Amino acid sequence: MKRFIAVLMLLSFIAVPAVMYAQAQTQPADARQQQAVQASDARQAPSKSDSGDTAWMIVATALVMLMTPGLAFFYGGMVGRKNVLGILMQCFTILCLISVQWVLYGYSLSFAPGKGFWGGLEWIGLAGVGAAPYPDYAPTISHQLFMVFQMMFAVITPALIVGAFAERMKFSAFVLFTLLWATFVYDPVCHWVWGVGGWLKDLGALDFAGGTVIHINAGIAALMTAIFIGKRKGVSNHTILPHNLPFTILGTALLWFGWFGFNAGSSLGANDVAVNAFIVTNTAAAAAGLSWAVIDWIFNKKPTMLGMATGAVGGLVAITPAAGFVSPVSAIIIGLCVSVFCYFAVSFIKPRLGYDDALDVFGVHCIGGIWGAVATGLFASKAVNPAGADGLFFGNPKQLLVQIIAVAVTVVYSFVASFIIYKVIDIVIKVRVQEKDEVIGLDLTQHHEKAYTVLE
Repeated sequence: MKRFIAVLMLLSFIAVPAVMYAQAQTQPADARQQQAVQASDARQAPSKSDSGDTAWMIVATALVMLMTPGLAFFYGGMVGRKNVLGILMQCFTILCLISVQWVLYGYSLSFAPGKGFWGGLEWIGLAGVGAAPYPDYAPTISHQLFMVFQMMFAVITPALIVGAFAERMKFSAFVLFTLLWATFVYDPVCHWVWGVGGWLKDLGALDFAGGTVIHINAGIAALMTAIFIGKRKGVSNHTILPHNLPFTILGTALLWFGWFGFNAGSSLGANDVAVNAFIVTNTAAAAAGLSWAVIDWIFNKKPTMLGMATGAVGGLVAITPAAGFVSPVSAIIIGLCVSVFCYFAVSFIKPRLGYDDALDVFGVHCIGGIWGAVATGLFASKAVNPAGADGLFFGNPKQLLVQIIAVAVTVVYSFVASFIIYKVIDIVIKVRVQEKDEVIGLDLTQHHEKAYTVLE
C-alpha cells in the first residue's frame, strides 16, 4: 500500500502539469496566441538571436550537462565498491527525472515572471517558450536555449545532495525526495534569486552562477538528510576510505572542465564577462587545490590527492557566485581562503557534531557557497561587470549586507522545507534501507547489479 501511495505521488507531479498543458491546447487558437504573447511579457526581442552567442551557449549547456556524470564518478570513487553503481544510478536518474520535470513545469515555476512563491504557470509544458529571445533573461539567444541551459543547473543541484546520504537511502525514497525537493525547494529559491519578480533579485542579491541557488541550497539540505537519516553502519568504528580514487580524480577533472560552461556560460553570451568568468574559475580552483594540499601537509604530514581534488572543487564552488563580478586577483584570495573554511568544517566541525555527511557535501558545497556569496559582497566590482555592483572593498558595504540576507534566507528555508519533505516521505515509505540491505550494499539490493565481477 505504501509503495502504491508513493507511485501515485510521483505520477501526480508528472501528470498534473501534463493535463494542464493539454487543456490549454484545447483552447481556441487566438486565445493560445494571446496567452503566449502575455507569457513573453509582450516585449519580444527587437532582433533575432546572435549566432556567436548561440554557438557558445549550446557548448556551455553541454559542458554543464557533463558535470552530472562527472559528479557521479567523483562521488562513486569515494563510496565502497558495493555502492558505486547506486551512486551512478542516482545521478543518472536525476538527469532523466529533472529534465522531464523542467519541461513540464519546473522552468515555469522558476522563471515565469511573477512576485509570488513561484514564478507562475504561464510556461507550463514550455507554452510560449519559443525561438525568439526573451529580453529579461537573455536578449541575444533563443528563449528555448536559455531554458535548456538552466535545465542543466536544475539537474546538478539535487545531484549534489546524493553525497550526504550515500549508501543508505532507498531508491524509491530517493526518487520521491528528488522530485519534491526540486519542486518545493530548488524552483522557488531559483525564482527568488534569478527570476523576473524574484524578491531577492529585486533586493539586489548577486549570484552569478549559483552560489545560493545551487551550492548553499543543496549543501544545507545535505546536512539535514545526513542528520536525520543517521550514520552508516560501521562508520563510528573506522573511516570508510575511497574504493577507487582514480574515479574520483576523473570526476574532479570532468567537474572542472564542465564548470567553465557553468560559470562562463552564465554570462549568456560570448563576451568579456564570459572571458573573465572563465579565467577566475580556473584561478580560484587552482588556488584552492594548492591551499588544501598545504593544509594537508601541515596537519597530516603529507599532501594528498584526495585533498587537492576536494580543495579544487571547493574553489570552484566558492567562485561560482562571484565569477562574473570579481577580478583574477580576488579569485586567488577567494580560492586560498575557501580551503581553510571547508577543511575546518570537514575536519573539526563534522567530527564534533557527529553527523555522517558521507562525502562532505555540507562541508564543501554549503560552507564554500556561503564564503563565495559573502566574498561576492566583499570583492565585486563594476569595473569587472558594469551590470553588477561594487562590494565592500570598492565602497559599497550595503552589498555585503544584501549577500548575507540572501545566504540566511536560503539556509533557513532550504533546511526547513527539506526536513518537511524528508519526514513526509519517511512516514509514507521509510527513507532508509533495512540494515541487511545496507550490509549487502545498494548495488545488489536496490538494482540487482554489481560494479565489479572480478575482484583483485
